[in-house]
Amino acid sequence: MSMSNATRREILRRATALSCVGAAASTFGFQLATMGSAAAQTSIGYKALVCIFLFGGNDSNNMVLATDNDSWGRYWSARRQGNNPIALMPAGTPATAPGGSNSVTGRVLPGGNAAYQFPEAWGGVLPIATLTPNPVPPGTDAPSRTFGLNPHLASLMPIWTAGRLAVAANVGPLIVPTTKTQYRNRSVPLPASLMSHNDQQSTWQAGSAEGARRGWGGLMADQLLANNGVNSVFTAISTSGNAVLLAGQNVIQYQMSTNQTNPAIRINSAISNNTSVYGTGGQGARVREIIRDTTGSSYFMQDYGAKVIRSQDSADLLNAQFATGGAGAVIPAPTQLLNPITRNNENNSLAVQLQTVAKVIAANQTLGIRRQVFFVSMGGFDTHDVQNTSQSPLMARLAHGMAYFDGALANVGGVDMRDQVTTFTASDFSRTFTTNGDGTDHAWGSHQFVMGGAVRGGDVYGQFPTIGVDVQNGFQNPNMLSNVLIPQMSVDQYAGTMGRWFGLSDSQVASIFPNIPNFTNRYLDFLAAPVA
Repeated sequence: MSMSNATRREILRRATALSCVGAAASTFGFQLATMGSAAAQTSIGYKALVCIFLFGGNDSNNMVLATDNDSWGRYWSARRQGNNPIALMPAGTPATAPGGSNSVTGRVLPGGNAAYQFPEAWGGVLPIATLTPNPVPPGTDAPSRTFGLNPHLASLMPIWTAGRLAVAANVGPLIVPTTKTQYRNRSVPLPASLMSHNDQQSTWQAGSAEGARRGWGGLMADQLLANNGVNSVFTAISTSGNAVLLAGQNVIQYQMSTNQTNPAIRINSAISNNTSVYGTGGQGARVREIIRDTTGSSYFMQDYGAKVIRSQDSADLLNAQFATGGAGAVIPAPTQLLNPITRNNENNSLAVQLQTVAKVIAANQTLGIRRQVFFVSMGGFDTHDVQNTSQSPLMARLAHGMAYFDGALANVGGVDMRDQVTTFTASDFSRTFTTNGDGTDHAWGSHQFVMGGAVRGGDVYGQFPTIGVDVQNGFQNPNMLSNVLIPQMSVDQYAGTMGRWFGLSDSQVASIFPNIPNFTNRYLDFLAAPVA
C-alpha cells in the first residue's frame, strides 16, 4: 500500500500529539485506531450532533397531535376526563381570559394567574402544514392527516415554516418491527424492561438497559475521532453530568458547567502564584509544580502528573474561548422566558446549556475540532400528577431553548452554522394515551423533534399512528396496546439516520446498531444526504 507524504505527516503529527488527547490516549488500541483513521481521513468539514434529553418520559401525545376529525374526536374523548382534564383545545380556539367562559368547554376560569393552569387559557393547538402528506393508517377514518403543536411551542413555528424543524413520529426501542399481535403473543424479541425510567433512558442512549457502558453518540465519535487532532478531548461534551450516550470505546466525555466565564472544571488552588497554602503566602506556583511533576521514578506519579497536565491545560484552553476576545464570546446570552403558568419571567436552564454548546461550537476552528457530540437535558417530565401545570412550562422552555439555539447558530461570528449542527430530542418514553385523572403514566412510542439546516423540515417522518384506545366490540387500534403506542420507528433508525449524516458508513452504522438490518428502511429521510 502506498502512502502520500501528506498522510505520513498526518500520522506522525497525530502520533506525537497523542499525549494531549486525553486519558483514553494511553491505550495502544486507541493509538492504532487514531492513526488508521488519520490515513483514511485527513480533511473533513465540521459537524455536530446535539441531544436534548427530556428526562422522565415526555407526554408527546400533547406535544405533536393529529388534528383530523377522526383522530381529534378520540383524543378529546380519552383526555377530557378526570378531575383536571389534560386535553388541549382544538386548533383555532381563542385563549380564554381569566374569569372568562371558554367557547368549547363552557368552563368559567378563575381570576388571576390561577386561570393559567387550565388548557382553555392557552388557546388551541398550533396548526402545522406538512410539505408531503403523511399516509392515513389503517384504523383512521380521514381523507388526510393534519397536525398541530402544543400551544406553548409557538417559538418553534418560524423554524418549522423555514424548513429547519421536522417531527419523527412514534419512535421507540425495538429489536425487530413489532405488531400488536406479535407483542401480545411474545412471538418477537422485545427490548428489556419497557416503561422503566432508568432502563429506557439507557436503552435510548446505549441500546441496552441500565448498566450499559457505551453509548451510540460516543461510539459514533470513536469512528471519526482522528479528525479532531490534538484537542480531541473535546469530542463528546455534556453540560448535564454523566451521560452514557457520550461514552465510547476510546472517547471519554468531557463534562462542563454552564458557568459562562469558566465552564471547564480545573484545579483552582494554584491558579495564582500568590495563592496562600496553609497560611503561607505566594505558594501557588510551587503547588502547580508539584501536581504537574512527571519527573519522579514512580510510574503512578508520572501517569498522574501527565493527566493533571492534560486536565489543566484543556480547561485553560476551553475557558479561554469563553473569555472576552475568545471565539465563544460572539454568542449572545438567551433572553428570559415567560412562564406560561406563573406569568413570571425566568431564566431558562436549557437555553443556558445550549449557550454553552454554541460557544464551544464557535471555537471549533480554534480548537481544531471537526466532529462533536453534545448532551444537554431537561428534567420534570414524569407527569403522573398535575400534568397541566408541570408540562406546560417544560414545553415553553423546550421551544424557547431550541429557538434561541437556532438563532445563535445563525450568526457565529458572521457564519451561519445551522447546516452543520443537527439538534434532536429524546426521552425515556411517551406516556399513556388516557389520563389517570390529572396526569399520565409510563408508555412506549413517542414523537421527537429534529432541528437544523440539514434537516428536511416542515414534515412528519415515519407513520404517524392511529389515535384512540380500543373499544369492546367496536374500534380496535392497530398501533396501540391498551393506551400505549407500539413504536413504528426504532431508535436504531432514528439515530442511525443521524450517524450517516454525521459521516459514518453503512458498515459503521451497523456496527453500532446491530439491530438496524432488521428494518427494511434503515434510514429515514429527515436529514439531507451526507456530505463531508
